[in-house]
Amino acid sequence: MTLKDPPGETRHWTANMMAQAAGISASAVRRIWKAHGLQPHRWRAFKLSRDPDFVAKLRDVVGLYLDPPAHAIVLSVDEKSQIQALDRTQPGLPMKKGRLGTMTHDYKRHGTTTLFAALNVLDGSVIGRNMARHRHQEFIRFLNAVNAEVPADKAVHVILDNYAAHKHPKVRAWLDRHPRFTFHFTPTSASWLNAVEGFFAKLFKRRLQRGVFHSLVDLQAAINRFLAEHNMQPKPFVWTADPDRIIAAVRRGHQALDSVH
Repeated sequence: MTLKDPPGETRHWTANMMAQAAGISASAVRRIWKAHGLQPHRWRAFKLSRDPDFVAKLRDVVGLYLDPPAHAIVLSVDEKSQIQALDRTQPGLPMKKGRLGTMTHDYKRHGTTTLFAALNVLDGSVIGRNMARHRHQEFIRFLNAVNAEVPADKAVHVILDNYAAHKHPKVRAWLDRHPRFTFHFTPTSASWLNAVEGFFAKLFKRRLQRGVFHSLVDLQAAINRFLAEHNMQPKPFVWTADPDRIIAAVRRGHQALDSVH
């Protein structure tokens, strides 16, 4: 019964609903679910890439992580858009013994910023710039900043996703004028393959999630300080996943989806 949808408009079973439907106690339902590894109240999100060149792109990117070219720099590049400068409507209370820190559930918005970031895979340092938007114009400005900061005698391999701004004709023209730069695109629906996403997650959890920002300038200054602290003790990015296992898992996922449809 648990493996099928409950009656009516409810999307998953609860212990009390199942107990009523099956004529047993809710505690018995929980014991049965635990014995069979069933958790109807939980679910897990997924997205399978349908890129026809998935395998080739995966091996290309992972190859850069595991065996970067000699005398070259490998950068993982992306932008974190719509970072909100949120200010709380009332000041919270600090944490103390026996009590959590508090923060109001509502907030005031003071605008948004977009962080362009390039993670150096070899040493873990990050080049970052805050910009108002994330069009191809801003992306080219960021590429110019990266070009100015990395050593001029090094080839630069850039890993990035398939966002339209990254493939704009003016961006391709910029690449033609800077032959030492080479773009490597991740497969579609595979942002997890881009190493800089780990830095964005760290930024969100450690600085943005509980942050209180009284203005957009305050938010941007906080991001810049976080970048500076990160670059004081960077750690090289280390890829550990076996690409063959990833490819096999994706194939199994497609087979499962095809069997459903």
